[in-house]
Amino acid sequence: MADDVKTPTEAENAQAKGEDELLDEWMNMASGEGDDADAAPMDDKILDQNEIDSLLGVDNGNDDGQTGGVRVLLNNSIISYERLPLLEIVFDRFERLMSTSLRQFTADNVDISIENMTSVRYGEYMDSIPLPAGLVVVNARGLDDYILLTYESRLIYAIVDILLGGRKARPARIEGRNFTTIERKIVEKLSQVVLEGLAEAFAPVAPINFDFERMESNPRFATVTREGNACILVTVRVNLEERDGIMQFCLPYATLEPIRDQLLQQFMGEKFGHDNIWENHLAKELYATNTKIKAVLDEQTHMLSEVLEWRLGDTIVFNAKQGAPVRIKMGPETKMVGMMGRADDRLAVKITKNIADVNDSKNEGD
Repeated sequence: MADDVKTPTEAENAQAKGEDELLDEWMNMASGEGDDADAAPMDDKILDQNEIDSLLGVDNGNDDGQTGGVRVLLNNSIISYERLPLLEIVFDRFERLMSTSLRQFTADNVDISIENMTSVRYGEYMDSIPLPAGLVVVNARGLDDYILLTYESRLIYAIVDILLGGRKARPARIEGRNFTTIERKIVEKLSQVVLEGLAEAFAPVAPINFDFERMESNPRFATVTREGNACILVTVRVNLEERDGIMQFCLPYATLEPIRDQLLQQFMGEKFGHDNIWENHLAKELYATNTKIKAVLDEQTHMLSEVLEWRLGDTIVFNAKQGAPVRIKMGPETKMVGMMGRADDRLAVKITKNIADVNDSKNEGD
């Protein structure tokens, strides 16, 4: 009986030993060691950290702005949104207007410059905002939507410091605290000046009023569009004596959709929509355009029941008499008036009132 109990235990040990040997053979084959018994054991670490960063396209400190790896594939998957040429002209105009407005607001030398204009995802932009920051939700009346105006914290504190007489004070530390009531009120006043300048810059394109709605310090409470929606991000740098700061306009493409056709246009010079070359070309083409004219002797109105009773051979009597004026029409409008006559073997109309005379008589009749 004892032998019967011992026999299956030995069989199990033999089977386990065989599985271990088989697993070792598989590991040797996978590591490429094969028949080389003296080879080093397989290294579990295949890629080092630099290789992983290169594969993922993580910035390794280079200033060339180039990325590679998976990040390039992700960036290429983003839709390439159309460029809006007139929007650049609008913000160039805004730059000039704000240089004057902020000088009057701060009573100090202010220099405004447009640093960048690019397309971003709204969610990515919100994640990239350095906090604390002043997030102003703006109601774009005329577009029936919202835009976001972001103030860098150091710009807010510089404006507050200058308005309260601290031009020579050393900039204070701003990390780790929220904005006070006074600072929020000053940001509201500043926003009104900025938004008035923005509305004036957009005026040649469309009548839009930008109204300050509220200021938030938490990006979650300053949502103006969905996170995946594309936006135009305009970065404006404001220089105040020895201080500077950034304010950014986040304009969703959906907000600009009502004026998209205007923003796609390209105009020559600074006068919006005024192009002498195009006007001269259009005038020449209009002068060479063919049009149909009709000489109308008389017009009558008949009931439909009468028209249905007309038969071949019936005579329609007109009220036009000899010497009666003939109206010359282009479409439904009378443009000239003349007298019926004959030239050689053809009927002709002698013009007695040209288009200017007809228009003058209409105005006098009104």
